[in-house]
Parts: sequence; C-alpha cells; structure tokens
Amino acid sequence: MADAVTRAGGPTPKAQIELLNLAARIVDGEQIVVPRRGSAGVAAAAPSGNGASGPVHLNSATLEQLDALPGVGPVTAQKILDYRQKHGAFGSVDELDAISGIGPARLETLRDVVAP
Repeated sequence: MADAVTRAGGPTPKAQIELLNLAARIVDGEQIVVPRRGSAGVAAAAPSGNGASGPVHLNSATLEQLDALPGVGPVTAQKILDYRQKHGAFGSVDELDAISGIGPARLETLRDVVAP
C-alpha cells in the first residue's frame, strides 16, 4: 500500500493517510480509497484503537479493527477483507449484506459504527 501511495504522487494535505494500512498488500487493479480529512463531517476512528470515537472505514480497516466491531469475530472480519479484495472498495454499508454471516439484524447494528 505504501508503495502504491508513493507511486501515485504521495498523499495530499487533505488525505487522512493514517486510516490506511500502509503495510497491506494490494493486487493489480484494486482501488484504494484514501479518506479525506473531515469528509462528511465525521471523525474517523483512530487505527490504534485508543478509544477515539468515529466509524470504522470498511475500505481501509484492518482485520483487528473489523474484529473489534459488535457481532463481528475474526472469521467474519476476514470475510469482509476477502470481499473487499475481490470486489474492490465498498460503495455503501449496505454491501455488507453480501457477506455470509452478516444478516439484516447485524447490518443494522453495524450501520452506526462503520462507513464505506
């Protein structure tokens, strides 16, 4: 990920680069969405998990961040990462419905704590 960001010209001052897992492996053709500071007026979750409030961004969250979500364990967290790698960036939270183990009730629980 870090190499891709560098090859793209580096982050802009508006990029919230700390939300990306710069150590993540990416595949050819994968879309990388870099969150913008202050986008939609929502504070972003700190990747360190230090208790900061804000949504977990599905397009940049690590396995550990996803695993910490309510009702999501390590298996479902991995399924979310696999879905993201296969299908690209999440366009909406509703896409979580396509992941085995996330039904309507769990989706409603997650809707308030995640963002694309």
